[in-house]
Amino acid sequence: MSNAITPITGPVGGFSSNFLGKSPRNRVSRSLILAGMALTLSVVAVPASAANWWSATPSVSIGSTTINVRNAGAKGDGQHDDTRAFQAAIDSLPSSGGTITVPAGTYMIDALRSINLRSHVHLQLSTGAQLVAIPNSSQRSYVIKAWRVTDVEISGGAVVGERAKHQGTTGEWGFGIDILASSKVYVHDLKVSDCWGDGLYIGAIGSGSSVVKSTDVTVRNVVSNNNRRQGLSFGPVQRVYVVNSTFSNTNGTKPQAGIDIEPSTQGSAKDIRIEGSHVTGNAGSGIEVQPNVSGVVVKWTTIKGNNGFGIYSNAASGMTFAGNFITENWLFGISMRSTSHDVKILDNKITYNSTRGFYAHNKSIYTLISGARDLEVVSTTWNIQVAGNTISPTP
Repeated sequence: MSNAITPITGPVGGFSSNFLGKSPRNRVSRSLILAGMALTLSVVAVPASAANWWSATPSVSIGSTTINVRNAGAKGDGQHDDTRAFQAAIDSLPSSGGTITVPAGTYMIDALRSINLRSHVHLQLSTGAQLVAIPNSSQRSYVIKAWRVTDVEISGGAVVGERAKHQGTTGEWGFGIDILASSKVYVHDLKVSDCWGDGLYIGAIGSGSSVVKSTDVTVRNVVSNNNRRQGLSFGPVQRVYVVNSTFSNTNGTKPQAGIDIEPSTQGSAKDIRIEGSHVTGNAGSGIEVQPNVSGVVVKWTTIKGNNGFGIYSNAASGMTFAGNFITENWLFGISMRSTSHDVKILDNKITYNSTRGFYAHNKSIYTLISGARDLEVVSTTWNIQVAGNTISPTP
């Protein structure tokens, strides 16, 4: 069934509320839908010569030297602290950088000291190589840090946090991979799990006029699972591409989202593109987009079974959600709230969301209801273009 959105007040289906199109600037009218279709056609008509800033296989400049971390003293036996050996191998590379190869094994890492990457370095883990955080009681720790560097690659193997054996009870900043104030970073073909905080964090150092954002970061074929706060979080960034990746089963401390784009007042986040990915089973929302964010694009992504919204926007702008499959989320599939504006919601399949009320009333999620359950657009938003979507059938 295609979208047919009309102003609604009060309960929807007896379980939740929806507030659509209360003000003239927010009505999703036939002319607005046609305008959205025209905009879609104009995007298709962009000349082939126009270059995209994103690439699933970006070019990074890595030095030619190669060092096996075992030759620097790493044991990979699951008992010995290998942090010093990793850092010794990285620090022994020439100024031009190089590759640190990591054979299969379990390498115990002190996340209070971290593996500190340098520019032009590739940390290349073999299949079967795990970097496992040694349990600590700190509120803040990092297995891998890429701070103020450029041209860095992290690939292969797995990064495993210490949430199950964490020795403290406070804090939410135990990260698997932390990328701050860095450019041309390529993270691919690896797993991150069981972190006390986020699986991955990409952000900035400083704030206001002195903020240094991370730029031109690519995350491809990454699985981030069972982390405590977020699968992936963003602070101030520009040009980040997330493709063919999975962010699942986040649980433990709020927001518990699969992906949280939340630069807060530190700076702005711009041009984040998420494609062909899976955001599933998180205890919070699938994707949260908070204030001071613009230029988010989510395409061809499955957002399913999250205990909050599928996609939630709070005052973000200039976004496109197109061709996604959004289903069985506890709250609305897509929710545009606060002063979110200039958003295109096109050609998505948004079905059988708002499931929390159904479960609470012991009803099938496939029960037909007369009101909207998949898409929420509140009256304080504007220029929300909706066209070509499939939503849950109604009586």
